[in-house]
Amino acid sequence: MTVYQDQLTIQTTGKSFTRITHQVQEVVRTSGIQTGLCTVFLCHTSASLIIQENADPDVLKDLERFFAKLIPEDGVSYIHSAEGPDDMPAHIRCVLTKTSEQIPLARGKLLLGTWQGLYLWEHRRRGHHRDLIVHISGD
Repeated sequence: MTVYQDQLTIQTTGKSFTRITHQVQEVVRTSGIQTGLCTVFLCHTSASLIIQENADPDVLKDLERFFAKLIPEDGVSYIHSAEGPDDMPAHIRCVLTKTSEQIPLARGKLLLGTWQGLYLWEHRRRGHHRDLIVHISGD
C-alpha cells in the first residue's frame, strides 16, 4: 500500500460554492495511486465540503436558500458574535454538513457519479483562504 498526502489552498469569494473536483483529481494523478481511497479534509469550522449536483446550478442556489432560511444571520439569535453576525451561523452550517469526504479511486480517477462534483462551501460573507488536506492511500 502506498500513501500520499498534499495540501491545497483554495481562495473563496465569500458565501458561495467553489468546485474543487479538478484540483483534487490533480493531486490523485500526481500521487500515482491507481486504486484506493481519497480523503479530503477541510481545516476550518466555518466552511464545509459537499458532494453535490454538478450539472444544474439551481441545485446549489436552492441549497443556499434553504440554509439561509434554516440558519438566520440576524445578529441576535446567537451568543457567539465575536467575528460578526455571519460567524455563528457559519459554524452551525458546518456542523450540519461536513469537513471531510472520502471518495474511492479506480484507474487513477475519483469515482464520482456522472452528476457529482466536490465543492468547498464557504459559509462566511467575505472570502477566505481555505486549507484542504488530500490524503490518498492505495496501490
